[in-house]
Amino acid sequence: MVSGKRLADIGYRAFSASMMLLTMYGGYLCAMRGYRYMQKQNELKVAAENQDTEVIKD
Repeated sequence: MVSGKRLADIGYRAFSASMMLLTMYGGYLCAMRGYRYMQKQNELKVAAENQDTEVIKD
């Protein structure tokens, strides 16, 4: 049978591992959001540079 101390140690390690995985996943999501933001800004910049000035009217 597993002692209370050993069970607590296993629970702590499992909890720590799950928190580490969640932190890594959150970092990944944050990085991907930043990457998509930068890509969208570049696309908008290229689209603005390639606009035909004759089409734009006030």
